[in-house]
Amino acid sequence: MIFNKETAKKTAEVLLQVNAIKLQPNDPFTWASGWKSPIYCDNRIVLSFPPIRNYIRTAMAKHIQAEYGTVDVIAGVATGAIGIGILVAEELGLPFVYIRPEAKSHGRQNQIEGYLESGQNVVVVEDLISTGKSSLKAVKALRDAKANVKGMVAIFSYGFEIAKQNFESERVNLHTLSNYENLIEQALDTKYITSEEQDILALWNANPGEWNRF
Repeated sequence: MIFNKETAKKTAEVLLQVNAIKLQPNDPFTWASGWKSPIYCDNRIVLSFPPIRNYIRTAMAKHIQAEYGTVDVIAGVATGAIGIGILVAEELGLPFVYIRPEAKSHGRQNQIEGYLESGQNVVVVEDLISTGKSSLKAVKALRDAKANVKGMVAIFSYGFEIAKQNFESERVNLHTLSNYENLIEQALDTKYITSEEQDILALWNANPGEWNRF
């Protein structure tokens, strides 16, 4: 679920503006998974642009306050959401932890880095939601540590049906600043893409694992 339409369009605008999201329907990217994709998203780029990172920080913080009530800790998912997670925690005056994909194999063998007490209310911050699997692994780690995960906020979601199913299955409340639908609307409005390219992008989003124009 997006925060609201105005925020969704504005977030899409700034992500396109700084090339945090690139759309190339006629020259697709290849993801690490091997999928061919007409879109590539790297939201870490926003950290290099103070006005944009501040906008995202403030929007996330306001939503967390409005949606989740009492929150004790902000948790970022490593590595992409550590930076924005720290900014959101700072805005709210809250402690911050981050969650590794796996526990370290040496030292204290932590998966959660930072101080977290059993029973604390946690909101998870993510930069990007694709299938949701890595994000939900972070939620599991927090729940295993006896934290109360109130929900997750993310900058952007591809809007895949599998992600929706995964979050519903794990009973995790997800809100994003923007999503694929609003991104495409913004790209059309600003003539970043043509209507023909919109059709290609829609086909990909409906079945990304099988999409391949070549």
